[in-house]
Amino acid sequence: MKTITYNTEGTCSKQIQLNIADDGTIESVDFLGGCHGNLQGIAALVKGRHPDEVIATLKGIRCRDKSTSCPDQLAKALEQAK
Repeated sequence: MKTITYNTEGTCSKQIQLNIADDGTIESVDFLGGCHGNLQGIAALVKGRHPDEVIATLKGIRCRDKSTSCPDQLAKALEQAK
């Protein structure tokens, strides 16, 4: 298993911790800060999926007037993990 810690930028969440299983799928995602219920939902939806699929789905999502969002930051974390 591979563990990645990613410090977010421009969002209410401050950090994302990812666990990538040996088969390359997402084992778990934990956000520090942010909208707890929504981020638990995102974490549950991406569990077991391949990072490329999640990146394609979440990359570019914006939150209100910000240029990024927690889902977009998750996509960036997954890109960095490659």
